[in-house]
Amino acid sequence: MPIDRLPGRLLELRRPLLLGLLLLGAGVVLLPLGIVFLTSLAPTGATPSEEIIPETTTWANYREAWQRGDFLLAFANSTLVAVSVTGFQIVTSALAGYALARLKFRGQQALLLLILATLVIPFQILVVPIFLVLKWGHLINTYGALILPSAANGFSIFLMRQYFTTVPEELEEAAALDGANRLQILARIMLPLSRPALVTLFLFTFIGEWNDLFKPLVFTTRPELKTVQLALSEFQEQFTNSWSLLMAAVIIATVPVVVLFLIGQRQFIRGIGTTGIKN
Repeated sequence: MPIDRLPGRLLELRRPLLLGLLLLGAGVVLLPLGIVFLTSLAPTGATPSEEIIPETTTWANYREAWQRGDFLLAFANSTLVAVSVTGFQIVTSALAGYALARLKFRGQQALLLLILATLVIPFQILVVPIFLVLKWGHLINTYGALILPSAANGFSIFLMRQYFTTVPEELEEAAALDGANRLQILARIMLPLSRPALVTLFLFTFIGEWNDLFKPLVFTTRPELKTVQLALSEFQEQFTNSWSLLMAAVIIATVPVVVLFLIGQRQFIRGIGTTGIKN
């Protein structure tokens, strides 16, 4: 039976029921984070299996975790890498996405399929050839080893291409009549109109690089290049773990990306919702 034909009483209950389901889902998602936070407040030496809500709490774990993990250096390195990779991907994805969306050339669909095919190739399979290329270029143990392998991404190109196809071509034709070339149209018309897609790309890329452990672990050994994820790995020892310190470090590492997502969530949702309209 269509929803608009339901009895009035059921229609009145629909909103509270939907709200209740959403709150239940949010509770299920946030429960592990709540346990992590409570564990981070427990005295050093306590384990999560002993008590979910500790009898005594302390904030000293955060200070000790910050100092022990040298998070100031780790935050600086992770921010530099994430911002650099994001900048590269915005440039490469905007150029490639615009070309695939608007330019007509032989092999266009084949190139698009090839780019999409890269999405099913795990990065771990490419690590050996990438390592050899970086070694040949004397980039091992440099910021270049953490930035350049991710300077372009098939998903990012496809994301921008899909959004560009939603922009009316009449806007570009009007700009072309005024004497604008392709790069001017891209910079002054397409990119300003593609703000939701750019925010989505920024969030995806920044958070992905912030949470990346594989590249810093394989391509660097210098302590001064330590990222946030490498700092977290130092809290896990072979035979003993200080769960309170580890959970405090997890909270410290998580706060920046959570705040970043909350700031851009509206544009993120809009960008995700509009990038699949056209083929």
